[in-house]
Amino acid sequence: MALVPSPALVAEVEMGSDPSASTVRATVVQASTVFYDTPATLDKAERLLAEAAGYGAQLVVFPEAFVGGYPRGSNFGIVIGNRTAKGKEEFRKYHASAIDVPGPEVDRLAAMAGKYKVFLVMGVIERDGYTLYCTVLFFDSQGSYLGKHRKIMPTALERIIWGFGDGSTIPVFETPIGKIGAAICWENRMPLLRTAMYAKGVEIYCAPTADSRDVWQASMTHIALEGGCFVLSANQFCRRKDYPPPPEYVFAGTEEELTPDSVVCAGGSVIISPSGAILAGPNYDGEALISADLDLGEIAREKFAFDVVGHYSRPEVLSLTVKDHPTNPVTFVSASTKTEVSHTP
Repeated sequence: MALVPSPALVAEVEMGSDPSASTVRATVVQASTVFYDTPATLDKAERLLAEAAGYGAQLVVFPEAFVGGYPRGSNFGIVIGNRTAKGKEEFRKYHASAIDVPGPEVDRLAAMAGKYKVFLVMGVIERDGYTLYCTVLFFDSQGSYLGKHRKIMPTALERIIWGFGDGSTIPVFETPIGKIGAAICWENRMPLLRTAMYAKGVEIYCAPTADSRDVWQASMTHIALEGGCFVLSANQFCRRKDYPPPPEYVFAGTEEELTPDSVVCAGGSVIISPSGAILAGPNYDGEALISADLDLGEIAREKFAFDVVGHYSRPEVLSLTVKDHPTNPVTFVSASTKTEVSHTP
């Protein structure tokens, strides 16, 4: 696994940024899941994390659904009004590959972050009973689990396998290396979600994704400019052979056209500065660690011109209300005190 630096990075660091502003070495991981094998995926994650730490990374961001897997090409046997037996069994295996939060896999990820002294942002498939969520987990460099973000709007057919997150898991964590938050894949195209994150002061905006199209880069650049923040987008690089072979796993509609070496997700992981400059990537060549030094002083320099929830806002004209409480389908209310009824003689 090679480190992919940015040629522009050296020039930016040498151009005399404020010496009082801190610099953070960040790495985005572009690699594939070991599909249907969560223990092996965690082993791979640790190898990649160790390698990134060896390059001096202080923050490491993994792709969407890295632990648990992104079920690219699968339709889970769904047509309107029917689910096939094979599709139901496919979901059972996918459910078995997901992880509980909290749970032993979360404990292991926390231990990895502490062992290698890095802040870790990890895409997982979270299992909550028999509902799955596409989730990002956050860990600090001391090995503590900080919290999670659940994808609030799965895209297209994702909605048949993943539940919907609510406003209670849209965190931005204040850390010694900056304020860190995340939105997953096409959530990043939701202006109101982005605005909520800007209002929480996000400085290092993580965007784990499954979108490797060229147009994704335009969205990432726009967010960096709009939010005055660093954007770190991590995607998997996958070939057909990274998924189980047919008939166990079938890429619906395209299986006949694929060879084991066919690229089914080309990556495109990238790191972008608040000025919109590309610091590292996008990489479409294979699995890689993509790294850049983030000059946090650049945030203030860019927000001087445009602060979307500050001096460039018009709250008397346009405002946003975010419902950030959990939305539970069932609430049990029990009487905690005994009610006494008095009677007048």
